[in-house]
Formats: sequence, structure tokens, C-alpha cells
Amino acid sequence: MAATRLELNLVRLLSRCEALAAERRDPEEWRLVKYVAALKDMLRELKKQSSKPAPELLNEYSRKVEFLKGLLEAEKLSSSTEKALANQFLAPGRTPTTAKERTPATRTVHLQTKARCTGQMRSELLGTVRSVLLLCCFTDCPACLTSDEKQSAVELDAVLQHHQDMQEKLAEEMLSLARSLKNNTLAAQNVIKQDNQTLSHSLRMADQNFEKLKDESDRLEQHAKKSVNWLLWIMLIVVCFIFISMILFIRIFPKLK
Repeated sequence: MAATRLELNLVRLLSRCEALAAERRDPEEWRLVKYVAALKDMLRELKKQSSKPAPELLNEYSRKVEFLKGLLEAEKLSSSTEKALANQFLAPGRTPTTAKERTPATRTVHLQTKARCTGQMRSELLGTVRSVLLLCCFTDCPACLTSDEKQSAVELDAVLQHHQDMQEKLAEEMLSLARSLKNNTLAAQNVIKQDNQTLSHSLRMADQNFEKLKDESDRLEQHAKKSVNWLLWIMLIVVCFIFISMILFIRIFPKLK
């Protein structure tokens, strides 16, 4: 079923929102917020239409809109750790929005956001580690830490462990994405190779058929020429026979007086 005008506008706006989400934006940037709100309204209207898309496609649109909404809500959080945890629970889209995309843009945005939050956490953790080291150097006694400082060290270890787990998971997702891209590329190469072989076979068969047709045309032309020659000789013989017969007839039966 052909896409309606509302669905086409939804896809265009969704693609634009994904492109904006992939860029680094200023905190005062308002376009993405307004666009996502407009997406929600358009999706609500699309679900009410009689000629609405398939349920799977509607679920995919809803999934991407909810991902963008959750991304905006995660950006409002103050702590980078909270942002990382919020992004961890976001679910990107499964299929590309436009035909030009090889991988879903929301998945790419998800990976970029994770990497950005991870970098912010690393910066904050490095700042915390420097503060602890300076404190230890200032007291000239690394073991002379108060209970609050020990609690901070425990929390720092937990955050570092969480940061390491997130890095490992991110690396696994990147590896899985690279493996999937490689498999898709190999599959596309195999399909193109098979298509080229089929096309080459078709061209060879066409050349062979053309040669056969040419040979048959030559034979038919020669046969037609032979038939015309025989017919011409037969007609000449018949005319000569009739002429001789008329002369003999006149000689045998003279004119009556």
C-alpha cells in the first residue's frame, strides 16, 4: 500500500530529528524538542487514520520517537553517571528510516551518546582521582583517610567498575555491528556476483540466438532464391510448349476457305 502524505512527512521529520540528534548541540537548542513533540502528534494522527501502515511499521515509528524522547530526557540530567545509566536503557530503532541508510540512524546516535557520556564520566573520574591523590600528598599519609574519604574511594571503585563494564558492552556492540556490516557486505557481494553471472549467461545466450537467427535467415533467403529460379524456368518451359503447340496446331489444321 502506498504511503500517505502524513506518513511521508513523518518519515522526513524523523530523519531530520535523527540527524540533529547525531550532532553536537548547544544546551539552548530548541529545534529537536519541538520536532520530537511534532513527531508525537503526527504519529498519534497516523494511528487514527483508516489507511494507516502495517502494525510492525507503526511500532518501529513509535520505538524511534520514544528513543528520541528518552534521549532528550537523559540530556536534562545533571550527572554524567545518571546520563549514562539513562542511555543504557534506551532502545534504538531496528530498521533504517530511509533507503540511503545502511544501519539504523538511531543505533548510531545511541552509540555516539554512550561514547559521549563515557567520555564525560572519564573526565569526572579523573578529576576525582586527582583530588584524592592531592589530598593524600597534602596529608603526607596515604593511609590517613577519614571515613568519608574511604566511602568516596569505595564509590569511586564502583563507578570505575561500572565504567569498565559499559566500555566492554560498548565494545561488544561495536564488534557486533561491524560483524553484521561485514556479513551484509559479503551477502551483497554474493548477490551482485550471481547477478553478473546471470547477466553474462543471458548475453551469451542472446549472442548465440542472434547467430542462429542470422544463419536461418541466410538459409531462408537462399531457399527463396532457388524457389524463384525454378518457378521462372517452369514458366518459360510452359510458354515455349504453348507456343510450339500453337504453331503445330496451325500447320496441321489449315485455315478453312
